[in-house]
Order: sequence, then structure tokens, then C-alpha cells
Amino acid sequence: MKNQALFVLLAALLAPLSVAVFTPQAYAKPVYVGVEGGKVAVSGYDTVSYFDGDGVPVRGDANFAVEHDGALYHFANAANAARFQANPQAFAPQYGGHCAWAMSRGYLAPGDPLAYAVVDGRLYLNFNQEVKAKWDADRAGFIAAAEKNWAVVPEDAKFGG
Repeated sequence: MKNQALFVLLAALLAPLSVAVFTPQAYAKPVYVGVEGGKVAVSGYDTVSYFDGDGVPVRGDANFAVEHDGALYHFANAANAARFQANPQAFAPQYGGHCAWAMSRGYLAPGDPLAYAVVDGRLYLNFNQEVKAKWDADRAGFIAAAEKNWAVVPEDAKFGG
């Protein structure tokens, strides 16, 4: 009986810990909004435009802004803003808009909205065209590595490398 009471007490003490440890995405991931500060994601580009027509990104307009994960996303028109708002995960860049190649290496770096690729319906940004060329050489491998690293990035992560 004594062991049973001790087990119940131990389980009661450890239960809150297990929730804290095993709760996925217990904190917000950092969204890249520029090294100079501010709240505008993707340098103001309309993330829906990467997926439409010719896939060429267009600048958004502050009049069609949507807040998501603590950042403001700008859109070229109300229809694109509504599409994003209905399903932000479908249009927001991976890794919070940080460089996909840098994330594969385990650190944060700015993502350039003109150094991009859409892979399997997901938007990935890279630091610049030179880094994107490296990333293009093994997209699948770099994405797999970046996914593992992104899973453990703390919300207060800083740029590094």
C-alpha cells in the first residue's frame, strides 16, 4: 500500500512536467521581419503571389495587411489577404521566412523574398541567389535538415552562423 501511495504521489508531481515537455510547438517560432526591426514579414511581398499564375512575387500593399504569428503580411489585394487569412500555413514561408539553407545548418539568417523556391506547395526563402544555388543542389536534404533544426529553435533565437 505504501508503494502504491508513493507511485500516485510521484505520478501527480510528474504529470505537469510531462505536459510541458511533450507539448509540441509550446511557443511561437520567430518570424523574420527584417534586421532593422518592424513587423512586416517577407519584406512586404505578397506570399500568395508566389503560388499564383507565373509564380513571380509581387509587392503587397499595407492596406491589405494580415497579422499572423506576430508579424504583418502585406497583400496585393483583398482576395489574396482573404486567402492567406483562411489558411496561413499554406502561404506563409517556411521557417518564419528565415533562410532555408541557414536553417539546415542550424542557425537563423534573413530570407530574401527574391531568392525563393516553391517546393511541394511550400515557400522557401534563402539569404541571396548564391546561397539559393547551394540550396538548390540538394533541396530535399537541406529541407530535411532544416525541419529537424526548426523543431528546436527557441522563440527568442537570434541571428547567427
